[in-house]
Amino acid sequence: MLGLDPLLDDLDFTAIVVVLIKVLVVFVVGLVGTMLMVWFERKVIAYMQNRMGPNKAGPNGLLQTLADGIKLFFKEDLIPEKSSRFVFKLAPYLAFVPAFLVWSVIPLGGDFSNGKDGTVTILGKTTKLQLFDPPVGVLLLLALSSVAVYGIMLAGWSSGSKYPLLGSVRASAQMVSYEAALGLSLATVILIAGTLSTNGIVTAQSSITRWHVIATGVLPFVIFLMAATAELNRPPFDLVEAEQELVGGFNTEYSSIRFALFFLAEFMNTITMSGVIVTLFFGGPQPVKVLGNSNILSILGPFSGTVWMLLKVLVFLYIYVWFRATLPRLRYDQLMNLGWKLLIPVSLGWFMLIALFRVGSDSGWSRAERIVAGAAGLVVMAACASLLRLANKVSARNREREGAMF
Repeated sequence: MLGLDPLLDDLDFTAIVVVLIKVLVVFVVGLVGTMLMVWFERKVIAYMQNRMGPNKAGPNGLLQTLADGIKLFFKEDLIPEKSSRFVFKLAPYLAFVPAFLVWSVIPLGGDFSNGKDGTVTILGKTTKLQLFDPPVGVLLLLALSSVAVYGIMLAGWSSGSKYPLLGSVRASAQMVSYEAALGLSLATVILIAGTLSTNGIVTAQSSITRWHVIATGVLPFVIFLMAATAELNRPPFDLVEAEQELVGGFNTEYSSIRFALFFLAEFMNTITMSGVIVTLFFGGPQPVKVLGNSNILSILGPFSGTVWMLLKVLVFLYIYVWFRATLPRLRYDQLMNLGWKLLIPVSLGWFMLIALFRVGSDSGWSRAERIVAGAAGLVVMAACASLLRLANKVSARNREREGAMF
């Protein structure tokens, strides 16, 4: 079983109960978090635009998402006559399920004080507050984020209509473009942490100065945030669903609960990616030590990490809502240029520079030698950037001279 924790010494009734509790927590976190995320986004954007937002269903509109879900569940489920019926029905689940599975490898809490590895005791069993901690957890994150695009691609292809197909083609190109930049920025984190385990990455960030957002030089975090936003199809990178251009994009032909699954997948992926960013760059459940290097939530014991994780994730959820409320959508050529001509070269160059410093540290280079090597690396990066910029200018000039092909 995927959820069986290797820390559980024997498979008895108590161990099975512990695993089932963790499965239930992950499931509840995904569903309830998604429902609250929809409400949170609508209320925050309404506040930014001086509107009321949801305020009828439940206190302060808190149950509006539940009301919308019930309405969609009972609406007529339409399937286009010329669609590929099996694939058309399968596609929403390919987009929805991977968002759930990512939470299985994200640490949701634990005791990381004094160099501990996050283990806690539940019902007399030593375990971690995450469903599964494989030694290749980061690779599993990348694999699941890549699987999600198949739901969008197959939804557009199977609908039997030109507009969903255009949306799915855009999605595939967008995902391929930004997956490379995301992977390179993630490789920098792996290089610093020295492990592919998500729990190991969190353990390595034992203080604010060792958070990977600082240890990697901030730039990989910025690239990861931009690439993740593009992979989530969130504004300003929401060209997959550009309603003004594609009548809704890949999900044009979907209705009822199948449309709701795509809708939920988008918001669940936002929460999931916020959790991934916090895990990789901001210490995950590691406490923010203040007031004399102490954990102000220590009264909660090992579950203080869960509260810190929640607070950090909320910060990034607000940032994503802020992006949506303020940034205009990019043109498609700007989207491709940003991915291929800026993010990928910069992330690759920065990874090689961090690798150079890592080699110097392992080889015992002196401080002066590392400074000289770093300066030489920056000079090489600047020269490569100049050559790339010159090549882009020449290419643009040639395209203008030749004119449009179509």
